[in-house]
Amino acid sequence: MRYPEFIKDGGTIGFVAPSFGCATEPYASGFDMALDKFKALGYKLDLGPNCREAKGIGISNTPELCGKELNEYYLSDNNDAIISCGGGELMCEVIPHIDFESIKNAKPKWYMGFSDNTNFTFLETTICDIASIYGPCAGSFGMEEWHESLVDSFDVFTGKKSVVRNYKEWEINSLRDEEHPYIGFNLTEKVDMKGFVPTEAGEYQITKEPVKLEGRLIGGCLDCLLGIAGTKYDHVKAFNEKYKDDGIIWFLEACDLNIMSIRRGIGQLKNTDWFKNVKGFLIGRPCAAYGQEMFGIDQYRAVIDVLAEYNVPILMDLDIGHLSPMMPIVCGSTAVVEYRDNNFEIEYTWR
Repeated sequence: MRYPEFIKDGGTIGFVAPSFGCATEPYASGFDMALDKFKALGYKLDLGPNCREAKGIGISNTPELCGKELNEYYLSDNNDAIISCGGGELMCEVIPHIDFESIKNAKPKWYMGFSDNTNFTFLETTICDIASIYGPCAGSFGMEEWHESLVDSFDVFTGKKSVVRNYKEWEINSLRDEEHPYIGFNLTEKVDMKGFVPTEAGEYQITKEPVKLEGRLIGGCLDCLLGIAGTKYDHVKAFNEKYKDDGIIWFLEACDLNIMSIRRGIGQLKNTDWFKNVKGFLIGRPCAAYGQEMFGIDQYRAVIDVLAEYNVPILMDLDIGHLSPMMPIVCGSTAVVEYRDNNFEIEYTWR
C-alpha cells in the first residue's frame, strides 16, 4: 500500500467536483466559508473548473469533463492534496474517464471525500494501491465553528492525527438550508453503538465484552459499491489475495437504500466473494433506513443475517457516513480497531 505524503503547513489544497459541485445553496455559501477557513489556516487553494458548476446530471459537469478535471488535478504539481467538493448521484458515469493507469504510476496524493466519491476512494485503493480518506467533502467545512469530527478529518488529512474516536451525539435531521448555510450539526441523538459477536452456537448477540480488530480497512458507501461489483473495475479479488495476511476490515454505510435493499446489496457483495479474508465489519448508521422495519427485518438483521456465516464481529451504528458527524476512515490503511462500552476507536498504523 502506498501512502501519500501529508500536505505541509502552507501547502496547496486542490478542489475537484467529480460528483456535485458547490453551485447551489447552501453548498455555494458553505464552500466559500470553507475556503476562508482553509486560507485562515495558512493553506493555498487550487480550484478546479467544475467546483461551482451544475451542468451535469447528478454530477457537476459531463462525465468526460469531470474525469478530465480529476485526472489533471491528481497529476498536477500545482496542488499537494485534494478534497472533493461534494457527493452526488452519478459519479459512476465518470469512472470510465478516470485514468487509473496514470494515477497508479504517479506520485500518490491524498484524496478526501465520501458518499458518491466512493467511486474514486475505493477504486484508487483497490486498483492503484493508494490509500484514500473516506471523509467529509469540502462544503462540510463551511461551518461557523468546526465540529470535533471536522477537526479530526482535517487532522488526518494533514497527518497531524492517526487516532480517531467516536462522538457522543449525532443528528438525524440537519438544519442546514439556504437560509442557514453555516449552521452546525443538529445533535439531538445520543450515540448508541452495538457490537454483535457470534456465540459458540453460531448465533449473534450484543456483547458487553471489548472487541479488538486488526487488519486492513476497505469499503465505502454501499449504494456505490454495488455499481462497481462484478464490473471491469472490480479488483477486490486481487486486493484480498495481496493482503490476505493482514486480513480485511470492511467499513460500509448506506445512503438511499431501504432495509431490503441493504440486505440484497450485502448479499450481492457476499456472492461476488468480496468478503474473503474478512476479520470484521464496521457498519455506519443507515441514512434512509435508520429505524426502518420491513417484514420483520430491521437495520441490524438486514446485515447480520447475511454476514453471520463469516463468524466475525459486526460493529453497528458507528459514526461512519451520512448521518453526521462522521469519523474519517482511511481506506487501504492498516488499523487497530477497538470497541468497548459504547466507545469506538481507530488507530491507523500506516503499513
